[in-house]
Amino acid sequence: MNIGTLDRWLRIIIGAVLIVLAATDVLGLWAYIGIIPLATGIIRWCPIYTLLGIQTCPLHDTVKR
Repeated sequence: MNIGTLDRWLRIIIGAVLIVLAATDVLGLWAYIGIIPLATGIIRWCPIYTLLGIQTCPLHDTVKR
């Protein structure tokens, strides 16, 4: 987990909105890119954050896997 609560919900909301706008043809097919923030928000892990060493989850350091 490297995505915090606020980051997670923003990703889920933005991703869902983009997907709905694409499905209703308000935006073009490119808006299906919303699948990426939606998926990363659901699983709470972002591979780009890992590559860049970014961490928005404050509990990550205290949770042992």
